[in-house]
Amino acid sequence: MASAAAPSPIPVASLSARRGKAIAGPRVAGPSTQPPRLFSRQCGPSAGIARRRRRLRAAASGSKVDPVEERVPVAPVPGVPSPPAEAQPQVSTGTWKWRGYNIRYQQAGTSGPALVLIHGFGANSDHWRKNIPVLAMENRVYAIDLIGYGYSDKPNPREIEANFYTFETWGEQLNDFCAEVVKSEAFFICNSIGGVVGLQAAVMEPQKCMGIVLLDISLRMLHIKKQPWFGKPFIKSFQSLLRNTIVGKLFFNAVATPESVKNILCQCYHDTSAVTDELVQIILQPGLDPGAVDVFLEFICYSGGPLPEELLPLVKCPVLVGWGEKDPWEPVELGRAYASFDAVEDFVVLPDVGHCPQDEAPELVNPLVESFVKRHS
Repeated sequence: MASAAAPSPIPVASLSARRGKAIAGPRVAGPSTQPPRLFSRQCGPSAGIARRRRRLRAAASGSKVDPVEERVPVAPVPGVPSPPAEAQPQVSTGTWKWRGYNIRYQQAGTSGPALVLIHGFGANSDHWRKNIPVLAMENRVYAIDLIGYGYSDKPNPREIEANFYTFETWGEQLNDFCAEVVKSEAFFICNSIGGVVGLQAAVMEPQKCMGIVLLDISLRMLHIKKQPWFGKPFIKSFQSLLRNTIVGKLFFNAVATPESVKNILCQCYHDTSAVTDELVQIILQPGLDPGAVDVFLEFICYSGGPLPEELLPLVKCPVLVGWGEKDPWEPVELGRAYASFDAVEDFVVLPDVGHCPQDEAPELVNPLVESFVKRHS
Protein backbone atom coordinates (compact mmCIF):
# COMPACT_ATOMS: atom_id res chain seq x y z
CA MET A 1 0.00 0.00 0.00
CA ALA A 2 2.08 2.91 -1.26
CA SER A 3 1.45 6.28 0.26
CA ALA A 4 2.97 9.70 0.63
CA ALA A 5 3.13 11.66 3.87
CA ALA A 6 0.98 14.78 4.10
CA PRO A 7 0.44 17.31 6.88
CA SER A 8 -2.50 16.62 9.20
CA PRO A 9 -5.50 18.91 8.77
CA ILE A 10 -6.11 18.72 12.54
CA PRO A 11 -4.09 17.26 15.42
CA VAL A 12 -4.18 13.48 15.34
CA ALA A 13 -4.08 11.56 18.60
CA SER A 14 -2.34 8.20 18.34
CA LEU A 15 -2.45 5.55 21.05
CA SER A 16 0.95 4.23 20.15
CA ALA A 17 2.84 4.00 23.44
CA ARG A 18 3.19 0.26 23.14
CA ARG A 19 4.91 0.60 19.79
CA GLY A 20 7.44 3.08 21.19
CA LYS A 21 6.91 5.61 18.42
CA ALA A 22 4.25 7.88 17.02
CA ILE A 23 2.30 6.78 14.02
CA ALA A 24 2.84 8.94 10.97
CA GLY A 25 0.41 11.65 10.04
CA PRO A 26 -2.30 11.36 7.39
CA ARG A 27 -1.46 9.62 4.18
CA VAL A 28 -3.44 9.35 1.01
CA ALA A 29 -3.76 6.05 -0.78
CA GLY A 30 -5.79 4.81 -3.68
CA PRO A 31 -8.81 2.58 -3.13
CA SER A 32 -7.72 -0.85 -2.05
CA THR A 33 -10.50 -2.31 0.05
CA GLN A 34 -11.94 -5.50 -1.41
CA PRO A 35 -14.66 -7.89 -0.24
CA PRO A 36 -13.45 -10.27 2.48
CA ARG A 37 -11.56 -13.28 1.20
CA LEU A 38 -12.90 -16.28 3.03
CA PHE A 39 -9.77 -18.35 3.41
CA SER A 40 -6.87 -15.97 2.89
CA ARG A 41 -5.71 -15.94 6.48
CA GLN A 42 -5.84 -18.69 9.05
CA CYS A 43 -6.09 -18.10 12.78
CA GLY A 44 -2.70 -18.58 14.37
CA PRO A 45 -0.87 -17.95 17.61
CA SER A 46 -1.17 -14.39 18.85
CA ALA A 47 0.88 -14.59 22.02
CA GLY A 48 3.36 -12.05 20.69
CA ILE A 49 0.62 -9.50 20.07
CA ALA A 50 -0.91 -10.17 23.47
CA ARG A 51 2.46 -9.67 25.18
CA ARG A 52 3.13 -6.45 23.29
CA ARG A 53 -0.30 -5.02 23.97
CA ARG A 54 -0.23 -2.95 27.15
CA ARG A 55 -3.39 -1.65 28.64
CA LEU A 56 -3.73 1.98 27.54
CA ARG A 57 -6.22 4.47 28.78
CA ALA A 58 -7.38 7.58 26.96
CA ALA A 59 -7.79 10.65 29.20
CA ALA A 60 -9.32 13.97 28.24
CA SER A 61 -6.90 16.87 27.96
CA GLY A 62 -8.74 20.02 27.02
CA SER A 63 -10.78 19.14 23.96
CA LYS A 64 -8.45 16.37 22.78
CA VAL A 65 -7.62 12.81 23.78
CA ASP A 66 -4.14 11.96 25.04
CA PRO A 67 -2.77 8.44 25.47
CA VAL A 68 -1.87 7.48 29.02
CA GLU A 69 -0.32 4.16 29.91
CA GLU A 70 -2.01 2.38 32.76
CA ARG A 71 0.32 1.40 35.59
CA VAL A 72 0.91 -2.25 36.42
CA PRO A 73 -1.23 -3.12 39.48
CA VAL A 74 0.70 -3.47 42.72
CA ALA A 75 0.61 -6.96 44.24
CA PRO A 76 -1.64 -7.19 47.32
CA VAL A 77 0.10 -7.02 50.69
CA PRO A 78 -0.37 -10.22 52.72
CA GLY A 79 -2.78 -9.74 55.58
CA VAL A 80 -4.20 -6.48 54.15
CA PRO A 81 -7.63 -6.96 52.54
CA SER A 82 -8.05 -5.50 49.08
CA PRO A 83 -10.86 -2.97 48.54
CA PRO A 84 -13.90 -4.61 46.93
CA ALA A 85 -14.20 -4.11 43.19
CA GLU A 86 -17.21 -2.10 42.14
CA ALA A 87 -19.82 -4.42 40.69
CA GLN A 88 -20.69 -3.83 37.05
CA PRO A 89 -24.34 -3.22 36.20
CA GLN A 90 -26.35 -6.19 35.05
CA VAL A 91 -27.18 -6.37 31.35
CA SER A 92 -30.78 -7.12 30.43
CA THR A 93 -32.33 -8.00 27.08
CA GLY A 94 -35.57 -6.56 25.77
CA THR A 95 -37.79 -6.58 22.68
CA TRP A 96 -39.11 -3.41 21.11
CA LYS A 97 -41.93 -3.40 18.58
CA TRP A 98 -41.06 -1.21 15.59
CA ARG A 99 -43.39 -0.97 12.60
CA GLY A 100 -44.83 -4.34 13.60
CA TYR A 101 -41.41 -6.04 13.78
CA ASN A 102 -39.66 -7.36 16.87
CA ILE A 103 -36.37 -5.60 17.56
CA ARG A 104 -33.97 -7.03 20.11
CA TYR A 105 -31.86 -4.73 22.27
CA GLN A 106 -29.70 -4.90 25.38
CA GLN A 107 -29.60 -2.40 28.20
CA ALA A 108 -27.54 -1.64 31.32
CA GLY A 109 -27.09 1.31 33.65
CA THR A 110 -29.67 3.54 35.30
CA SER A 111 -28.14 7.02 35.32
CA GLY A 112 -25.98 9.34 33.27
CA PRO A 113 -26.01 10.16 29.56
CA ALA A 114 -27.53 7.65 27.14
CA LEU A 115 -25.28 5.70 24.78
CA VAL A 116 -26.62 3.64 21.87
CA LEU A 117 -24.17 1.08 20.47
CA ILE A 118 -24.59 0.17 16.81
CA HIS A 119 -23.01 -2.96 15.32
CA GLY A 120 -21.54 -3.58 11.89
CA PHE A 121 -22.48 -5.82 8.95
CA GLY A 122 -23.29 -9.39 9.93
CA ALA A 123 -22.95 -8.64 13.64
CA ASN A 124 -25.40 -7.84 16.44
CA SER A 125 -25.55 -6.27 19.89
CA ASP A 126 -23.59 -9.17 21.43
CA HIS A 127 -20.52 -7.77 19.64
CA TRP A 128 -20.57 -5.08 22.37
CA ARG A 129 -20.59 -7.56 25.27
CA LYS A 130 -17.18 -6.33 26.46
CA ASN A 131 -18.32 -2.70 26.43
CA ILE A 132 -21.89 -2.58 27.70
CA PRO A 133 -21.29 -3.37 31.41
CA VAL A 134 -18.16 -1.20 31.61
CA LEU A 135 -19.73 1.84 29.96
CA ALA A 136 -22.86 1.35 32.07
CA MET A 137 -20.94 2.17 35.25
CA GLU A 138 -21.57 5.87 34.55
CA ASN A 139 -23.99 5.85 31.62
CA ARG A 140 -27.29 4.43 30.44
CA VAL A 141 -26.20 2.03 27.73
CA TYR A 142 -28.29 0.45 24.99
CA ALA A 143 -27.15 -1.85 22.19
CA ILE A 144 -29.57 -2.56 19.36
CA ASP A 145 -29.88 -5.27 16.71
CA LEU A 146 -30.64 -3.46 13.46
CA ILE A 147 -33.62 -4.88 11.63
CA GLY A 148 -32.46 -7.80 9.49
CA TYR A 149 -29.58 -8.63 11.84
CA GLY A 150 -28.95 -10.43 15.09
CA TYR A 151 -32.13 -11.54 16.81
CA SER A 152 -34.32 -8.81 15.34
CA ASP A 153 -36.91 -9.77 12.73
CA LYS A 154 -35.68 -10.31 9.18
CA PRO A 155 -38.51 -9.45 6.79
CA ASN A 156 -37.97 -10.81 3.31
CA PRO A 157 -36.90 -7.95 1.03
CA ARG A 158 -38.80 -9.53 -1.85
CA GLU A 159 -42.07 -9.40 0.08
CA ILE A 160 -41.96 -5.85 1.45
CA GLU A 161 -41.43 -2.37 0.06
CA ALA A 162 -38.59 -1.87 -2.38
CA ASN A 163 -35.26 -0.69 -1.01
CA PHE A 164 -36.14 -1.56 2.58
CA TYR A 165 -32.66 -2.46 3.82
CA THR A 166 -31.04 0.95 3.46
CA PHE A 167 -29.22 3.36 5.72
CA GLU A 168 -32.29 5.58 5.67
CA THR A 169 -34.38 2.74 7.11
CA TRP A 170 -31.82 1.98 9.81
CA GLY A 171 -31.43 5.69 10.55
CA GLU A 172 -35.19 5.96 11.13
CA GLN A 173 -35.06 2.84 13.31
CA LEU A 174 -32.29 4.35 15.44
CA ASN A 175 -34.07 7.68 15.89
CA ASP A 176 -37.36 5.99 16.76
CA PHE A 177 -35.49 3.80 19.26
CA CYS A 178 -34.15 6.92 20.97
CA ALA A 179 -37.65 8.41 21.11
CA GLU A 180 -39.54 5.32 22.29
CA VAL A 181 -37.06 3.27 24.34
CA VAL A 182 -34.19 5.53 25.38
CA LYS A 183 -36.60 8.47 25.78
CA SER A 184 -33.83 11.03 25.50
CA GLU A 185 -31.09 12.27 23.24
CA ALA A 186 -28.09 9.95 23.07
CA PHE A 187 -24.52 9.41 21.96
CA PHE A 188 -24.12 6.99 19.06
CA ILE A 189 -21.17 4.59 19.39
CA CYS A 190 -20.72 2.79 16.08
CA ASN A 191 -18.59 0.18 14.34
CA SER A 192 -18.18 -0.36 10.58
CA ILE A 193 -21.49 0.11 8.70
CA GLY A 194 -23.03 1.05 12.04
CA GLY A 195 -21.09 4.29 11.62
CA VAL A 196 -22.98 5.13 8.44
CA VAL A 197 -26.24 4.34 10.27
CA GLY A 198 -25.27 6.67 13.12
CA LEU A 199 -24.33 9.49 10.76
CA GLN A 200 -27.53 9.02 8.75
CA ALA A 201 -29.67 9.15 11.90
CA ALA A 202 -27.86 12.27 13.14
CA VAL A 203 -28.43 14.03 9.81
CA MET A 204 -32.12 13.08 9.74
CA GLU A 205 -32.86 14.22 13.30
CA PRO A 206 -29.95 16.25 14.69
CA GLN A 207 -31.70 16.97 17.98
CA LYS A 208 -31.53 13.32 19.00
CA CYS A 209 -27.73 12.92 18.77
CA MET A 210 -25.30 14.43 21.32
CA GLY A 211 -22.18 13.05 19.66
CA ILE A 212 -20.86 10.16 17.59
CA VAL A 213 -17.91 7.81 18.02
CA LEU A 214 -17.00 6.10 14.74
CA LEU A 215 -14.87 2.96 15.09
CA ASP A 216 -13.45 1.87 11.71
CA ILE A 217 -16.45 3.22 9.84
CA SER A 218 -17.12 1.48 6.54
CA LEU A 219 -15.56 3.40 3.65
CA ARG A 220 -18.07 1.71 1.31
CA MET A 221 -15.39 1.07 -1.30
CA LEU A 222 -17.84 -1.03 -3.34
CA HIS A 223 -20.24 1.90 -3.66
CA ILE A 224 -21.27 2.51 -7.25
CA LYS A 225 -19.82 6.05 -7.13
CA LYS A 226 -16.38 4.67 -6.35
CA GLN A 227 -16.27 2.32 -9.31
CA PRO A 228 -14.81 3.15 -12.74
CA TRP A 229 -17.41 3.70 -15.42
CA PHE A 230 -16.40 0.56 -17.28
CA GLY A 231 -16.89 -1.57 -14.18
CA LYS A 232 -20.42 -0.49 -13.33
CA PRO A 233 -22.23 -2.83 -15.78
CA PHE A 234 -20.28 -5.80 -14.43
CA ILE A 235 -21.24 -4.89 -10.86
CA LYS A 236 -24.92 -4.76 -11.76
CA SER A 237 -24.66 -8.12 -13.54
CA PHE A 238 -22.92 -9.70 -10.56
CA GLN A 239 -25.54 -8.34 -8.17
CA SER A 240 -28.31 -9.74 -10.36
CA LEU A 241 -26.56 -13.11 -10.40
CA LEU A 242 -26.43 -13.20 -6.60
CA ARG A 243 -30.00 -12.02 -6.11
CA ASN A 244 -31.79 -13.99 -8.77
CA THR A 245 -29.98 -17.31 -9.09
CA ILE A 246 -28.89 -20.17 -6.86
CA VAL A 247 -25.36 -18.71 -6.84
CA GLY A 248 -26.25 -16.28 -4.05
CA LYS A 249 -27.56 -18.96 -1.70
CA LEU A 250 -24.60 -21.23 -2.47
CA PHE A 251 -22.27 -18.37 -1.60
CA PHE A 252 -24.13 -17.74 1.65
CA ASN A 253 -24.03 -21.44 2.56
CA ALA A 254 -20.27 -21.41 2.06
CA VAL A 255 -19.94 -18.43 4.38
CA ALA A 256 -22.39 -19.53 7.07
CA THR A 257 -20.22 -22.22 8.66
CA PRO A 258 -18.11 -22.07 11.83
CA GLU A 259 -14.91 -22.57 9.82
CA SER A 260 -15.69 -19.78 7.33
CA VAL A 261 -16.83 -17.35 10.01
CA LYS A 262 -13.68 -18.01 12.00
CA ASN A 263 -11.48 -17.46 8.94
CA ILE A 264 -13.26 -14.20 8.09
CA LEU A 265 -12.90 -12.95 11.66
CA CYS A 266 -9.22 -13.86 11.59
CA GLN A 267 -8.84 -11.55 8.62
CA CYS A 268 -10.29 -8.52 10.36
CA TYR A 269 -8.93 -9.13 13.89
CA HIS A 270 -5.22 -8.42 14.16
CA ASP A 271 -4.99 -10.29 17.47
CA THR A 272 -6.49 -13.58 16.40
CA SER A 273 -6.51 -14.89 19.97
CA ALA A 274 -9.63 -12.72 20.34
CA VAL A 275 -11.39 -14.91 17.75
CA THR A 276 -12.85 -17.39 20.22
CA ASP A 277 -15.47 -20.08 19.73
CA GLU A 278 -17.85 -17.84 21.67
CA LEU A 279 -17.33 -15.01 19.18
CA VAL A 280 -17.82 -17.32 16.20
CA GLN A 281 -21.16 -18.47 17.62
CA ILE A 282 -22.19 -14.88 18.40
CA ILE A 283 -21.77 -13.98 14.73
CA LEU A 284 -22.91 -17.24 13.18
CA GLN A 285 -25.99 -18.25 15.17
CA PRO A 286 -28.37 -15.42 14.15
CA GLY A 287 -27.17 -15.85 10.57
CA LEU A 288 -28.78 -19.28 10.52
CA ASP A 289 -32.23 -17.86 11.26
CA PRO A 290 -34.89 -17.99 8.53
CA GLY A 291 -34.59 -14.96 6.29
CA ALA A 292 -30.96 -14.21 7.10
CA VAL A 293 -29.74 -15.30 3.67
CA ASP A 294 -32.08 -12.87 1.88
CA VAL A 295 -30.96 -9.95 4.06
CA PHE A 296 -27.32 -10.91 3.53
CA LEU A 297 -27.68 -10.95 -0.26
CA GLU A 298 -29.74 -7.76 -0.25
CA PHE A 299 -27.03 -5.83 1.59
CA ILE A 300 -24.01 -7.08 -0.36
CA CYS A 301 -25.92 -6.00 -3.49
CA TYR A 302 -26.57 -2.55 -1.97
CA SER A 303 -24.11 -0.29 -3.75
CA GLY A 304 -26.08 2.94 -3.46
CA GLY A 305 -27.11 5.14 -0.58
CA PRO A 306 -24.99 7.66 1.32
CA LEU A 307 -21.23 7.71 1.73
CA PRO A 308 -19.60 8.79 5.03
CA GLU A 309 -17.91 11.72 3.30
CA GLU A 310 -21.32 12.92 2.12
CA LEU A 311 -22.88 12.72 5.59
CA LEU A 312 -20.06 14.15 7.73
CA PRO A 313 -20.39 17.73 6.38
CA LEU A 314 -24.07 17.66 7.38
CA VAL A 315 -23.56 16.47 10.96
CA LYS A 316 -24.08 19.12 13.67
CA CYS A 317 -22.76 17.18 16.69
CA PRO A 318 -19.12 16.44 17.64
CA VAL A 319 -17.55 13.32 16.13
CA LEU A 320 -14.60 11.24 17.30
CA VAL A 321 -13.06 8.78 14.84
CA GLY A 322 -11.14 5.76 16.15
CA TRP A 323 -9.33 3.48 13.72
CA GLY A 324 -7.55 0.15 14.08
CA GLU A 325 -4.03 0.56 12.77
CA LYS A 326 -4.09 -2.97 11.34
CA ASP A 327 -7.57 -2.91 9.80
CA PRO A 328 -7.18 -4.84 6.51
CA TRP A 329 -10.65 -4.01 5.21
CA GLU A 330 -10.80 -0.27 5.87
CA PRO A 331 -7.17 0.94 5.73
CA VAL A 332 -6.24 3.63 8.22
CA GLU A 333 -4.42 5.50 5.45
CA LEU A 334 -7.80 6.13 3.80
CA GLY A 335 -9.62 6.73 7.06
CA ARG A 336 -7.31 9.61 7.99
CA ALA A 337 -9.03 11.76 5.38
CA TYR A 338 -12.03 12.01 7.72
CA ALA A 339 -9.95 14.04 10.20
CA SER A 340 -10.35 17.06 7.91
CA PHE A 341 -14.12 17.42 8.43
CA ASP A 342 -15.21 20.21 10.75
CA ALA A 343 -17.36 17.94 12.91
CA VAL A 344 -14.45 15.57 13.64
CA GLU A 345 -12.64 16.74 16.76
CA ASP A 346 -10.18 13.82 17.01
CA PHE A 347 -8.79 11.01 14.91
CA VAL A 348 -7.36 8.31 17.18
CA VAL A 349 -5.21 5.49 15.84
CA LEU A 350 -5.53 2.25 17.83
CA PRO A 351 -2.23 0.35 17.49
CA ASP A 352 -2.10 -3.36 16.67
CA VAL A 353 -5.90 -3.47 16.33
CA GLY A 354 -8.04 -4.59 13.41
CA HIS A 355 -11.53 -3.78 12.15
CA CYS A 356 -13.53 -4.38 15.36
CA PRO A 357 -11.70 -2.47 18.12
CA GLN A 358 -14.57 -2.61 20.60
CA ASP A 359 -14.24 -6.39 20.82
CA GLU A 360 -10.55 -6.88 20.09
CA ALA A 361 -9.28 -4.08 22.34
CA PRO A 362 -12.04 -2.95 24.73
CA GLU A 363 -9.33 -1.71 27.14
CA LEU A 364 -8.58 0.99 24.54
CA VAL A 365 -12.09 1.69 23.32
CA ASN A 366 -14.00 1.93 26.61
CA PRO A 367 -11.86 4.77 28.08
CA LEU A 368 -11.92 6.53 24.72
CA VAL A 369 -15.72 6.49 24.68
CA GLU A 370 -15.95 7.49 28.35
CA SER A 371 -13.73 10.54 27.92
CA PHE A 372 -15.59 11.67 24.78
CA VAL A 373 -18.97 11.36 26.53
CA LYS A 374 -17.76 13.28 29.59
CA ARG A 375 -16.49 16.13 27.46
CA HIS A 376 -19.83 16.60 25.73
CA SER A 377 -22.37 15.79 28.44
